[in-house]
Amino acid sequence: MELPLELWVALRYLRGRRRERFISLITWISVGGVAVGVTALIVVLSVMTGFERDLRDKILGTNAHVVVYPMGGTLTDYRRVTRKVRAVEGVVAATPFVSGQVMLVYGGNVTAALLRGVDPETAGDATDLSRFLVEGSLSDLTRDGPGVILGRELARNLGILVGDTVQLVSPAGGLTPLGLVPRIRAFRVKGLFASGMYEYDTGIVVTSLAEAQDFLRLGDGVSGIEVRVADLYDARRAARRIESVLGAGYWARDWMEMNRNLFSALKLEKTAMFIILALIVVVAAFNIAATLIMVVLEKSREIGVLKSMGATARTIRRIFVAEGMVIGGLGTAMGLIGGWGLCSLLERYRFIRLPSDVYYIDTLPVVMEPEVFLIVAGCALALCFLATLYPSWQAARMDPVEILRYE
Repeated sequence: MELPLELWVALRYLRGRRRERFISLITWISVGGVAVGVTALIVVLSVMTGFERDLRDKILGTNAHVVVYPMGGTLTDYRRVTRKVRAVEGVVAATPFVSGQVMLVYGGNVTAALLRGVDPETAGDATDLSRFLVEGSLSDLTRDGPGVILGRELARNLGILVGDTVQLVSPAGGLTPLGLVPRIRAFRVKGLFASGMYEYDTGIVVTSLAEAQDFLRLGDGVSGIEVRVADLYDARRAARRIESVLGAGYWARDWMEMNRNLFSALKLEKTAMFIILALIVVVAAFNIAATLIMVVLEKSREIGVLKSMGATARTIRRIFVAEGMVIGGLGTAMGLIGGWGLCSLLERYRFIRLPSDVYYIDTLPVVMEPEVFLIVAGCALALCFLATLYPSWQAARMDPVEILRYE
């Protein structure tokens, strides 16, 4: 298969002669610059995509896709409401929950925690809490007296083991002749969970729904209804459907709304990092432009000969555009391979550790998406194409008579 004339001439120019080795060196530097920029973009975007997805999975592991709250106070007819929510289109599961602030006391240590009361029979359908259990099970909460499941980091910080007894203190105590007295109750630790999010693993205490209702003095009421939907990204529309079915007095929040600030910050950071790292490719594109300008000056006699033989200005432009795109394409291909290789190493060996109390996660997550590779490659090639426009225009406007007169 014969190559087009423009591409064949461009490849001949790229090879260069002995006295043009400096230009060949600059060419390879341009290729390396594009490769480094593309590799950096792919690695950083893949890491940030992995970070966002991992954080989302951990948040949704202990929280539902949609949470339904009463407008005021507690939800007393939660059984009827739960049945109505389960009948809404797109809803997979629904379960009541109780939430309240408590103090956990063990061995002279006191720490604040969020007490969550869950229904052991249905909580596993609406959340992934049961998947995060490293010891015990949700069904253990209703066996052999009051029991709790603690986050593994919370238990580790206080030196608590499964089977130990801890005390929970609720500020919503009873009124006595001595004033308001906090409510205190002993619970046996029946399990540990590890969601991977430091904030959750150090601050959540899980107990059964009945125990939480009694301890927080809610009677037969609950804090709300947790809902799992079939399509994670349809949660917002599902929340609106739930509100329309339940009518006034209830409001539903989806997971994106509850974590809007966090995910908006991640999206902004991802965009900013893309723009910053794309400057590496911009610098490489300037190198390509400089290389082509030197080639135009070096090959001026050849350009004059081609024009005198009938080559049009359009043909000359195509030759130098093809030369620049070969440089950019080679660098982009090398960058894609390098980015894929580094991401594969990070994904397989996870040799970079992170402080989980700062970054929520303990390893550097990587998620390689085909669209990221396509976007990065497209942007790199577009920048390389723009870098060829001025040199190719300069070459095309050369006058062959003036060139050959002084040769």
